[in-house]
Amino acid sequence: MKTDALSQATVSQALAKVPEVTLVFWLAKIAATTLGETAGDAVTMSMNLGYLVGTLIFASLFAACVWAQIRAKAFNATLYWATIVATTTVGTTLADFADRSLGIGYAGGASLLLSLLLLSLLWWQQRTGSIAVASVNNPRAEAHYWLSIMFSQTLGTALGDWTADGVGLGLGYGGASLLFGALLAALVLAYYYSRISRTALFWAAFILTRPLGATVGDFLDKPLAAGGLALSRYSASAALLAFMVLILISFPQRAARQVH
Repeated sequence: MKTDALSQATVSQALAKVPEVTLVFWLAKIAATTLGETAGDAVTMSMNLGYLVGTLIFASLFAACVWAQIRAKAFNATLYWATIVATTTVGTTLADFADRSLGIGYAGGASLLLSLLLLSLLWWQQRTGSIAVASVNNPRAEAHYWLSIMFSQTLGTALGDWTADGVGLGLGYGGASLLFGALLAALVLAYYYSRISRTALFWAAFILTRPLGATVGDFLDKPLAAGGLALSRYSASAALLAFMVLILISFPQRAARQVH
C-alpha cells in the first residue's frame, strides 16, 4: 500500500499543469484564438462598450481564471482552456486599445508587446531556470507562464491587425491568414527536420497561432466592404466555442510530463 501511494505521488509530481502538446492542442488553440477575436469584438463593438471597458471586463475574467488555475492541485482541461480563452479575449481588446485608443498604431503596438513578451520570458528563465511549458508545475512557474501567454496573445492580435490592415502590409484578412498559416507550416517542418530548440519553436508557434486566429476571426465577422464575410459575432463565437468543446470531449487531453 505504501509503495502504491509513493508511486502515485511520484507520477503526480512528474506531471505539469498544462496539457501535452499534440495536434488536438494546436487545433484547440487556433479555435480559442479565433473565438477570442470574435468574442472580444462582440463586447467592444457589437455591444458598443469600447476597448477600455472590454479590456477591464476580460482582464477581470483572466485574473479570476489564473487564480483558479494556480490554486488547482492538478491539470484540469476545462479550467486550462477557459484560461486560454480568457487570454485571447483580453489580448484582443488590449491590443485594439493600444493600437487605436492610445494612438500608437499597429507597428508601435506590436513593437511594445514584443518587448514585453521577451522581457517576460527572460524574467521567467532567470527566476525558474526554464521556460519549457512542461516545467509548469508550481505557482511561480504558472504565474510566469500565464503572464507570458497573455503578452503573446496580445502581440499576436497586434501582428494580425498590422499584417491585414497596416500601411504597406495590407494583405487583407484572407491574405494574412494564408501568410500566418504558411509560417506555421514552416515551423512544423523545422520541428521535424531541424535541431532548433523545441521550446523556441513552441513559443514561436504559440505566438503565430494568435494572428492566424485574429485574421480568421476578422474575416468571419468584418463587413463585406472591409473584406470580411459579415457574419454575426455572436453566432461565430458560439460556433467556435462548440467546436472547441467537441474536439476536447472527443479527444481528452492528458497533463504534460514534467521536465526535470
